Amino acid sequence: MVIGVLKLELYFPGSGSLKSKRQILKRIKDRTHSRFNVSISEVDNGDLWQRATLGVAVVSKDQRYANGVLSRIADNVEREDATEVIDITMEFF
Repeated sequence: MVIGVLKLELYFPGSGSLKSKRQILKRIKDRTHSRFNVSISEVDNGDLWQRATLGVAVVSKDQRYANGVLSRIADNVEREDATEVIDITMEFF
């Protein structure tokens, strides 16, 4: 069994409030969860209105599959209009 963890550090240049940040994050989290069936949550920078850190976890029997899923998720988040990805970290256990 392989557990893949993806950490995405995000910047929202157009966000002027926590409310607008949460709207963007909700859209990202809902799309990611429904499209890839993974666990996703905001894990850091909850009180900053232009920054967020998302954690994504996937469980698989094959590391290549987990890596592919997490890579596609990172690509999808990078294509979001209102979001800039600052850092991406992937780990496997």
